[in-house]
Formats: sequence, structure tokens, C-alpha cells
Amino acid sequence: MKVPLVDLKRQYVQIQSEIATAIQQVITDTAFVLGKYTEQFEVEFARYCQVQHCVGLNSGSDGLLLAYIACGVKAGDEVITVAHTFFATTEPLAHLGATPVFVDIDPTTYLIDPEKIEAAITPKTKVIVPVHLYGQMADMTNIMAIARKYNLKVIEDCAQAHGATHQGQKAGTFGDIGIYSFYPGKNLGAYGDAGCIVTNNSEYAQLVRKLRDHGRSSKYEYDIAGYSSRMDGLQAAILSTKLKYLEKWNKARRKAAAHYNELLPEEIKKPVETKNNRHVYHLYVIEVANRNRVLSYLTENGVEAGIHYPIPLHLQPPYSASVMSHTSLPRTEAAAKNILSLPLFPEITDEELQYIVRQVKTAIK
Repeated sequence: MKVPLVDLKRQYVQIQSEIATAIQQVITDTAFVLGKYTEQFEVEFARYCQVQHCVGLNSGSDGLLLAYIACGVKAGDEVITVAHTFFATTEPLAHLGATPVFVDIDPTTYLIDPEKIEAAITPKTKVIVPVHLYGQMADMTNIMAIARKYNLKVIEDCAQAHGATHQGQKAGTFGDIGIYSFYPGKNLGAYGDAGCIVTNNSEYAQLVRKLRDHGRSSKYEYDIAGYSSRMDGLQAAILSTKLKYLEKWNKARRKAAAHYNELLPEEIKKPVETKNNRHVYHLYVIEVANRNRVLSYLTENGVEAGIHYPIPLHLQPPYSASVMSHTSLPRTEAAAKNILSLPLFPEITDEELQYIVRQVKTAIK
């Protein structure tokens, strides 16, 4: 048996006719960049997140950049976040002249440890960026309390947390701004690059709308120097079509994760859904000894597993020549050596899950 890490085609086949209709409507209306289909998706996703504003963008990466700019991050500022994340979380800071300050993770959830944040705050600190990794939200209750205490902005990286909740509240709605990626493999994925920001702050929403479209106030008038970060109509229409199924797909992900939790042996460290959280399992990540050997065995036996992420950001070349190379993040580094992502997507079958578990059990012997 061969089981892919992600299978986007199975999902597409189920909604193929709806997708075709949505794409044809955009083409018929020639609404290719922004336009009514982007506006429609913005309204729908804002309603889904129970937030006042959604601004559609070309990617989650640009969402982070524009969120940093909206929150006033500039050269010399510091931003507190984790090194256990995708590079895009901190990538815009290099372009802005700001510095990421990495703190360690909670070893149970792989999310930012709120107890590590206060010690990292300096007079230069501007923003805290909790990353809702793998489909579970960070402890936003305690993070927001720290942010209020020190008068800091909070940008939530929700790129892997579509539909996740903390205390019943959706990802991206606690802080000043939340950013989402709609990269194809996400729980809600486009058929190309796309992203958005969500916020309850009207000034931030207005600024990001202007920044995404070259800083213009009218067709040929420009108030500020902006970017070309617009969501296109085709991706917006596809996302509107798929949004109707997001809760159903998240429920299927949770069911598959529950099967893994039941079937995998006790000696394997499994994901933990923390109290008052709803985990949507963008990824199902375990820890195993001899990870690379286990990964090789699974690959040889048709199971396409992965590693998210093998090299923490503070050990990556853009930071290795700076003071970041001296940062001590023992939990982050320990996790990076042992984590393994098993196949998980809404359409995965019980037979496939059972096969994967058998191969894992054999591999760890």
C-alpha cells in the first residue's frame, strides 16, 4: 500500500463540479484581481472567524509582512516568537530591519511557552507572534495578559490553524491581527498561493487594504508606497466554494487523529489537545527515537511521512552569523531531532490508518 502525506486530488474529485462552476463564473465576469469574488470571500471568512474584517491577499507570507508594517514594526525593533515554525514567520523582519527574538516551546504542544516570554522582553520589543502550529492554538489567554501588561502588539500566525479555537474563540481573533495562509495543502487551501489577514481593528484593515494594492487611494493616486499583494478572483471563488466544507473536513481530521491516538503504541509521544482548545490537526506529529531510521523504513514501505521542521530557525543561515546562534532553545532543538509527521488528510481511510500504524510499530522495534 502507498499512502501520501497529503492527497489533494481526493478532495478535488468530490467537489469538482462546484469548483468548475466557480472558476467559470470568474472567467465569465473577468473578475481576475480583487473584485467581487474576493470581496465575497472576505465577508464569508470574516463571518466564519467571527471577526469584523478580513483582507484577502496573495499569500500568508505577505500577510505577515503587511501585519508587521500595520503594527508599526521598523528597523531596530524586536519581535518575540518561536524558532519552531516555517521560515515565513520571521522572514519579513529581515526586510524591515527588525530582529526576531526566539523563545523556547512547550514540549507537550510544540507551541510558544508563555512562561518564557517575559524574560525576553526588552525596551525594543514591539510585537509577540504566537504560532498556532500543526492545528492547535497557543495559550492566548496568558499571552494576551502579558501583551497588555507590557503594552505590546500581538500578531497571530494562523497559517496552520483554520478552524482551531481557544476558549471557543477562533484563531486570529485574540491579538491585534491574525494571518492565514491558503497554500493548497492547508485545511482550507486554494489552488495556488493565497492568504489573508483578519482583525477587529478598522485602521489596520484599512491600511492593509491600501498596502496590498500599491498604496493607492484611487486608480492613479498613491498615498504610500505599497506592494502587489492582492488576492485574485479565481482563488477567492475556489476558497468560497471550499469554505462550506471546512468544518466537515476538520471533523474528519479530528476523527483520523483519534484513530491514530487509539492505535499507536504508548511508547510513541502523540499530539496532546490542551484544555479549552480545539485542535484541527493540520498535521499529526509524533516523536520517536531514531527518527531518521523510522522515516526511512516508512518511506521504503509506501508511507510518505515528513518532518515539520527539521532545522529550527535560530540555526538557519540567515541567523547563524548573528547573536541568534548563541540562543539556547533546548526544547526546540530536542523536538526537531525526534518529530515525525504521519499522513493525515480528511479523506484518509481507516484501512490506510491501520496500515500506517502497523508500519510504525514495526519501524520502532
